[in-house]
Amino acid sequence: MEFLDLLRLILGNLNRRKGRVALTAIGVVIGTAAVVILVSLAIGLQRNANEQLYGIGDLTQIQVMPGYGGEIYMGGGGGGGVSVSEGTQEQAILTELALDELRAIPGVVAVIPRDYLWGGVIARYKRMEGYINLIGIGADDLSDLGLEASQGTLILERGDIIIGPQVAASFYDPHLRYGMDPPVPPDLFERQLTFIYMKWDIQGNEIRKSVMHQVVGVLTETLNESDWSVYIRLEDLKALNEWVSGSRINYNKTGYSQVIVKVDDAKHVLDVNNQIIEMGFQAYTPLAFVQGINNFYLILQFIFGGVGAIALLVAAIGIANTMAMAILERTREIGLMKAIGATNRDVLAIFLGEAAGIGFVGGLGGILIGWLAGQGLNVLALVYLAGQSAETGAMPPSVAVYTPFWLPAFSLLFATLIGLVSGLYPALRAATMVPVNALKYE
Repeated sequence: MEFLDLLRLILGNLNRRKGRVALTAIGVVIGTAAVVILVSLAIGLQRNANEQLYGIGDLTQIQVMPGYGGEIYMGGGGGGGVSVSEGTQEQAILTELALDELRAIPGVVAVIPRDYLWGGVIARYKRMEGYINLIGIGADDLSDLGLEASQGTLILERGDIIIGPQVAASFYDPHLRYGMDPPVPPDLFERQLTFIYMKWDIQGNEIRKSVMHQVVGVLTETLNESDWSVYIRLEDLKALNEWVSGSRINYNKTGYSQVIVKVDDAKHVLDVNNQIIEMGFQAYTPLAFVQGINNFYLILQFIFGGVGAIALLVAAIGIANTMAMAILERTREIGLMKAIGATNRDVLAIFLGEAAGIGFVGGLGGILIGWLAGQGLNVLALVYLAGQSAETGAMPPSVAVYTPFWLPAFSLLFATLIGLVSGLYPALRAATMVPVNALKYE
């Protein structure tokens, strides 16, 4: 039997029993719609979570700190100050030798040390003051950290500072009287600020030191630590920390307190992170957290898809029942087809095609209903979440329910396959009928 003849016969048989086919296909419609809407919801939640979590940091960066206890990395040169002993505890420290070993890891494009001020600091501009987070960075260009400038430059030179976009908001007027409106945050770009550094002697007496710094750049907002930070050259911060501690600092002996490792591609970050941990250091990357969230939502997609698949399996019983009843009603027709030359394979193909056709039609209807329901839910959810975001000040989500292109295709294929499998047993019964007995059937 030619394929077109087979297709025409299948469509004609389905068309003869429109009501029964429609009622049977409703189960497939419900199951397919459930798969589409539930999996789309899980994918939408995952995309929304990734959008919110992407702001936790550059996903190609790894924060590395000295390691305490466990296996100690001795470096390619057999130590050279990479590990020290403090009492009974070993510490893997970030010396220059250790930084060279980090740079040698495949995929690492930059290793940038950083440090914080050991004392206190207050920034002054005219009558205003502000408490700041001062970071010394071992890079002449902050673009190495993936940062961008909204004003000025990213190049740090001696005495210069680069500030985050929210630093100006931390300034206040200490002489402001009660009931007066707070002043507008100052424009600090290309302004000279007076930093008052503070330390305390062993008697608890405060000692102050004033230094002038020029603001040469303002960073673009990242919703991260850099928004509230002030960056200075690591050499300048080292001199300040030596003033605070009263002793010289030798990073080859004490090591850096923190190092940022920049990787060429996010795909290599976890592998590099594991290698750094094996070297004895502490390492953290935001990508590990994001991957954990993605794994959770992947499991959620399987669970939601399984719920819809259960509905499809229930529909499969309906298809099998409908096909079994059709065989009983068309027993003489089957005998007649075999008497005029139809083979077992032809009869099997006809009934399997009808069962698969019911699954296909139900799958199309389920995809359409699931997609429309998803769009409706998307609109309602986005309106509600936008209102909540306006109250909390959080970033509103861009999508609540997202249907990728592969999901409708997979759902249609799965629904058709369910129909095909459901009709297998009835079709085998029809194909193996004896023509003489089938013609005698009343």
